[in-house]
Amino acid sequence: MQQKNRAVGPLIFFSIAFVLAAYFTFAAVQGSYGIFKRVQIEAEITDMTQKRDTLRDEVTRMANLTHRLSDDYLDLDLLDQQARNILGLVRGDEVVIR
Repeated sequence: MQQKNRAVGPLIFFSIAFVLAAYFTFAAVQGSYGIFKRVQIEAEITDMTQKRDTLRDEVTRMANLTHRLSDDYLDLDLLDQQARNILGLVRGDEVVIR
């Protein structure tokens, strides 16, 4: 009877150790702080960085257009272009083909 009890102890110990190792391995790979989550976050960072750069370029372009239409610096060509595009204005000597 004692021979049987000695065999059960190590079996229980190694079973518990295996279950804990499997749990921690799973958590390290797919948990909320795991490898897959890290890869996903890095991909999101790359995507958001590209969007930020695109928006930054758009803001720079709009700031340039705003400056060119300001009172201090008036670009007559840009003003003429905006009047034509937004207001639909044309000069009297121009022919419009639609």
